[in-house]
Amino acid sequence: MTTTTTTAKGSLAYWIIAVFALVWNLIGVAFWYLQVSMSAERLASLPEAQRAVYEGTPGWINIVFAVAVFAGVLGSVGLLAKKRWATPLLLVSLLALLVQIIGAFALTPAWTAYGPAGLVMPAVLVLIALFLWQYASKAKARGWLA
Repeated sequence: MTTTTTTAKGSLAYWIIAVFALVWNLIGVAFWYLQVSMSAERLASLPEAQRAVYEGTPGWINIVFAVAVFAGVLGSVGLLAKKRWATPLLLVSLLALLVQIIGAFALTPAWTAYGPAGLVMPAVLVLIALFLWQYASKAKARGWLA
């Protein structure tokens, strides 16, 4: 093993990204929980357009949402543990996120409710998930993950 590889394995940037990945995906779990446990009172307090999106969301989209965030959490734990299985889990997270977003905009009134501006946050989510998967892939290729 070269000095460069050893240094990179323990670099501060690696740990910052791995911790960020875990915190980011744990926030995703919190949002998923808020989505699936919304009370009738909270639902009634939403603006009409948001309520229509929530009520129009098929149950399978919430399942895919769960797959995205929990695979992301496990993949992030894998990064922290320097395990090769982090990479496929982060890919599963990315793919589930894409299915969730496409499903939400295709099957609910999300487009009507949010319009083109409603794609900004999903685009950010996809870019972050793509970055985390690519980072894990590079870490795996460089031998940083066992």
